[in-house]
Amino acid sequence: MADTIYVLNGPNLNLLGLREPEIYGSDTLDDIAGQLEDRARELDLEIDMRQSNHEGHLIDWLHEAQARGAKAVLLNPGGYTHTSIALHDAVKSITTPVIEVHLSNPHAREDFRHTSFVGRAARGTIAGFGALSYTLALEAAARL
Repeated sequence: MADTIYVLNGPNLNLLGLREPEIYGSDTLDDIAGQLEDRARELDLEIDMRQSNHEGHLIDWLHEAQARGAKAVLLNPGGYTHTSIALHDAVKSITTPVIEVHLSNPHAREDFRHTSFVGRAARGTIAGFGALSYTLALEAAARL
């Protein structure tokens, strides 16, 4: 499992490609998964990509990544970014490096998006580059 990167996606990310493409782009989550899998193969890594609209699933998967010895977690917490102390605590409770990922740049958006509880606990954050944000985060995770 040491060569596996968990890619966890929070609420509403299942609607990528349909939901506000002017903000989030036209790539679907499946498109992003394909891009990550292609790059991961080149880096001798494996991707375990998941999405849930439920906070508890994301927390359970963070714990699982730790228990299974994943190399890193890429986490796009969606709207939980700005609200979830529970995700913050889950990220802090594991030693597996977590990289927060966002398609858009939260700091260039509404004021309530400027605070990231997850980012305060994560190893780093990559945001604002659309689907490329995930690939950049994968590149960073590969070097950890």
